[in-house]
Amino acid sequence: QVQLVESGGGLVQTGGSLRLSCAASGSIFMINVMGWYRQTPGKQRELVAVGGGSTNYADSVKGRFTISRDTAKNTVYLQINSLKPEDTGVYYCYAVLQRTTTGYKYQYWGQGTQVTVSS
Repeated sequence: QVQLVESGGGLVQTGGSLRLSCAASGSIFMINVMGWYRQTPGKQRELVAVGGGSTNYADSVKGRFTISRDTAKNTVYLQINSLKPEDTGVYYCYAVLQRTTTGYKYQYWGQGTQVTVSS
């Protein structure tokens, strides 16, 4: 089985910063994509940032959020700067990976980490 475990959420003031981490563990042959989604109050879960062959960001976070990966540790990070109250929500780690050499890809989600930005 595979697990994604997030950490780094918390309560910060407007303009503050956080660094989220997500470590994948278990039966993993290759990770194709790792990224972050978030669910803010009253809205559907949305893509924040994803990295694989290329990196993509939601327009609302460009210039403030930076995604990075440590492939040796199967870990993805999200550096969040200049936080705004509208960034408040639950941030979920996401991965598409291969568990064996067959090429079949699986999708996994972390349990989520809460980010709260006070005004």
